[in-house]
Amino acid sequence: MLAAGHRMGQAQAQQQAQVEQARQQGAAEAAAAAPAAPAKDVTAELQKLADLHKSGVLSDEEFAAAKKKILG
Repeated sequence: MLAAGHRMGQAQAQQQAQVEQARQQGAAEAAAAAPAAPAKDVTAELQKLADLHKSGVLSDEEFAAAKKKILG
């Protein structure tokens, strides 16, 4: 009877380990699937363009084209 209880305890511990392993694997997969941070800060890029446009370095057309390129 004692051996049967020991086997049940081992089975339960093994099942818990499998559940924990699956949980960790799911968390790793979710992290891998998360989109990467953008390589450039879109807001900062737009601000630079706006400053160039405001100072007269960029024409209205150049500003619009550059903004469209950044925003995709």
